[in-house]
Amino acid sequence: MFKVLVSDPISDLGIQQLVDAEDIIVDKKPGLSEDELVAIIGEYDALLVRSQTRVTARIMEAGKLLKVVGRAGVGVDNIDLDAATQRGIIVINAPDGNTITTCEHTFAMMMAVARHIPQAYMKTVNGVWDRKSFLGVELRNKVLGVLGMGRIGSEVAKRAKAFGMDILGYDPFMTEERAEKLGIKLASVEEIVRNADFMTVHTPLTPETHHMIGKDQFAVMKPGMRIVNCARGGIIDEIALVDAIDNGIVAGAAFDVFEVEPPAEDHPFLKHPKIIVTPHLGASTVEAQENVAIDVSEQVLHILRDEPFSNAVNMPPIPAGLQSKLQPYFILGEKLGSFISQMTDGPVQEIVVGYSGDLAEVDTQPLTRYVVKGILSHHLGTEQVNVVNSMHLAKERDVNIVVQKSHISKDFTNLVTVSLRTKKEDRTVAGTLLTGYGPRIVQIDNFPVDVTPEGNLILISHNDKPGIIGRVGTLLGTNDVNIATMQVGRQLEGGSAIMVLRVDKGTPKEVLEQLTNLTELNTAKEIKI
Repeated sequence: MFKVLVSDPISDLGIQQLVDAEDIIVDKKPGLSEDELVAIIGEYDALLVRSQTRVTARIMEAGKLLKVVGRAGVGVDNIDLDAATQRGIIVINAPDGNTITTCEHTFAMMMAVARHIPQAYMKTVNGVWDRKSFLGVELRNKVLGVLGMGRIGSEVAKRAKAFGMDILGYDPFMTEERAEKLGIKLASVEEIVRNADFMTVHTPLTPETHHMIGKDQFAVMKPGMRIVNCARGGIIDEIALVDAIDNGIVAGAAFDVFEVEPPAEDHPFLKHPKIIVTPHLGASTVEAQENVAIDVSEQVLHILRDEPFSNAVNMPPIPAGLQSKLQPYFILGEKLGSFISQMTDGPVQEIVVGYSGDLAEVDTQPLTRYVVKGILSHHLGTEQVNVVNSMHLAKERDVNIVVQKSHISKDFTNLVTVSLRTKKEDRTVAGTLLTGYGPRIVQIDNFPVDVTPEGNLILISHNDKPGIIGRVGTLLGTNDVNIATMQVGRQLEGGSAIMVLRVDKGTPKEVLEQLTNLTELNTAKEIKI
């Protein structure tokens, strides 16, 4: 017999399968303090929470029988994952439960902004019968741009097709084949910005997606564009959007999210006649709350009964001997993945991870998870990707993963090599651990280097000509970007070469553009580790 403690208000219907199970006893005790939880958790095999309960290391230490902590929702920042992993406690969440409800809210907002529904409602209930001021537009035959074709974005695209819309979809992992299956046209962000009549964003908020729609994008939009954001505040530059509406570029916007929540009382969205807002209601339906509880309860049952399960967010226990061998390489693997994902253009089709030297003798599957996590996190965000689900997320996006091993490793005792293949290019990085120095990148494509993968970096490809280093240094200095270290790599004198600079702060996009305009310089990319 297993005992499950529910310490937050969770849908009764959602946990009904636990209540009905013959081998499960469920106790519902919401509102307990940490001390109160510590006092009773020792008799329970599972703990179910939402966001109110903080599951601390102290609580887990007292949970001598605790096998699983279930979060009825997505975010797990209220759970000490490191403490759970150290004690072999599995932490699970419910990432799919709000997919449909967020998709439907997106459509509600799209219809509302197309037909001015909130504005018309306010005038009508205030006694003004005004049919002339609210001329709307149809969705039929309009082009919808969907930025982010994950679970929610894909559901939005399906429903938009039923409305007779043409869909342009962007996603850093989407291939032509997958787009064809969904019945949409694969497009770049720029193509969507220039051609869409409606735009909806469904990407995570990452450094790459922060203000991905801003002043430059609004400047080239089709006049009359309407924009919906039910994803994350900060993806669209709020101030630039207001300017675009006031200048007649954007016809209207509907936002469920803000960069800062709740927004300030004087936020320009709140009183703008062409902007519709809701208070982050994307997941606020009865069904969504029930679904996340059902999903997490189902996984708790599987774990307690020692059956296959999914949606774990922490690393499963690794045998002590293997852990001691691989632990130093986990950081290296994740940094290699992050580095190569930022230097590569185009949707990722294949990841090849190579292990040479002593690493070829051990089970490197846990290390591969860290490499894939580093690659996916750049595009999907650290909230969505962890070392447990990284392989599943790659498979879900049709990314092929190949692992290769060789007992021979020239120059290094151990070498981890990561290659990415996209429709545009193939790129490679390799790294190792140097005693006393930690992770090092020792190869970028075919160029030997010695780079510490941390901080703000600039990766430059150029022709090996006299004076190029001086011109780069002068340009950066003029723009107040200080160089901390520099590494150069080349194969032949006068041929292709690369330069890796560590700088003291982030490099503005306009400075990177200035670099690419220098004679003999080909590309310049910012990489943040």
